[in-house]
Amino acid sequence: MKKIRILSWNVNGIRAIHKKGFLDWFAKEKPDILCIQETKAHEEQLPDELLKIDNYTPYFCSGERKGYSGVAIYSKEKPVSIKKGFGNKKFDSEGRILIAEYPDFHLFNIYFPNGKASPERLKFKMEFYDTFLEYAEKLKKKNKKIIVCGDVNTAHKEIDIARPKENSTVSGFLPEERAWLDKFLSYGYVDTFRMFNQEPNNYTWWDMVTRARERNVGWRIDYFFVSENMKKDIIDAFILTEVMGSDHCPIGIEKVI
Repeated sequence: MKKIRILSWNVNGIRAIHKKGFLDWFAKEKPDILCIQETKAHEEQLPDELLKIDNYTPYFCSGERKGYSGVAIYSKEKPVSIKKGFGNKKFDSEGRILIAEYPDFHLFNIYFPNGKASPERLKFKMEFYDTFLEYAEKLKKKNKKIIVCGDVNTAHKEIDIARPKENSTVSGFLPEERAWLDKFLSYGYVDTFRMFNQEPNNYTWWDMVTRARERNVGWRIDYFFVSENMKKDIIDAFILTEVMGSDHCPIGIEKVI
């Protein structure tokens, strides 16, 4: 039985985190797969040391707009296939989606939209959620095993946010956003972190302006979800709160194959 470790991290700029010891951290962790969100860079803007990492093949998906959004996967095993998007230009043009097919599972690395900027962006976010779920369901109906990771930009329950009352009217903790996560789980997906940890005060994002991390006034908005048919394969899920360099910290799972 083989064990694999998958990590996910919204790095808030891959070039910025590169200057903060990212490659040292990566070499120490040695995950089988690393999923990154918010790269804020096109592939041609990256230095060689981010493109050529021993034992890994990198895959990038960038938005049309430079310095915005973007996701990447570094993988020891080459996927069977890689898709950049859902096949819907409205959402795919922002460079938020990489879907890697492996022999025994499909991995979605997604930087879900933030809805704070305007009512239009909130509408875009909710439509993105529904488009994603529709895409994932087509795979699940073919009995595929699914892993979804990334910055979902919504804290699900009161336990997942330090100040639920104060944020109940803020995008990221709105009733409709939280209800969508309820719906998503009802379709047969599992929040892996809560399989192993039911404690409060576990967060993955902190506001940098207010130095919220020092006081652990945070939000858990980064997740690993798996389809029910994969639940038994997951042997651990965790948050690496001690890792600095971004306003998010990395998260991860260990699974058997």
